[in-house]
Amino acid sequence: MHRPRKSVLAAVATAAVLALSACGGGDAELSGADEPLRVGASPVPHAEILNFIADELAEDAGLELEIVEFTDYVQPNVALDDGSLDANYFQTVPYLEEQEANAGYDFTALDPVHIEPLGLYSESLTDVADLPDGAEIAIPNDPTNAGRALRLLEANDLLTLADTGDAAPTALDIDDNPKNLKITEVEAAQLPRSLADVDAAVINGNYAIDADLSPAEDALVLEEGEGNPNANLLVVRSGDEDDERIQKLEELLHSDEVRQFIEETYEGAVLPAF
Repeated sequence: MHRPRKSVLAAVATAAVLALSACGGGDAELSGADEPLRVGASPVPHAEILNFIADELAEDAGLELEIVEFTDYVQPNVALDDGSLDANYFQTVPYLEEQEANAGYDFTALDPVHIEPLGLYSESLTDVADLPDGAEIAIPNDPTNAGRALRLLEANDLLTLADTGDAAPTALDIDDNPKNLKITEVEAAQLPRSLADVDAAVINGNYAIDADLSPAEDALVLEEGEGNPNANLLVVRSGDEDDERIQKLEELLHSDEVRQFIEETYEGAVLPAF
């Protein structure tokens, strides 16, 4: 699999974010149209897609990008809220809604860009049917992705969830557990490392790719892409969506060139959502 270069190392980017936070704080204003657009992103595939845009498309569009990498799902929204970033690209609408409800953010989600199917992975098993009675399965510990993980297990007849009407079910909503599965919640970025300690783990697509796992080839079961409500997209502070730089980036993210890049680079592990 071809991987484009990464222009910003995570450690350097984190330091840059801290420096920007110290200078800007909550009252930071959006940079002018002639300033670089600061976008926070998960390293894979989000920052790779942005780096492709920066290297191949941005100059012709009159856009300068500053890409800041994050390895967790919390700090990109903190940095967007305090003005350290102009936008972020790492999350889905259900995760955003959960974060807004819990932290009071006032953000606006733009149009879907791509889908990273969640998959169930194992170091010891090659078929989901071989999961033993009492198997331990690790899932993400944030509510949105935990709910997605449980629905993936339900879709593959490993458990049944009670019909609570909750968009993000928890392990407490398990109604039937014929294999007596033990569900363990782990911080999403740590799930690939947990594979040595559990029978299987449900891992987000970006973290799977970053750990050299191929969702299309290595997952025991994989989320369906069609009709999936969990597309990743660009998020900005409400009111900033009309910023000329953000509009340029949004157009490039939905270009034919980016579609081709996603399809050729990730070979089904990441799917265009436009």
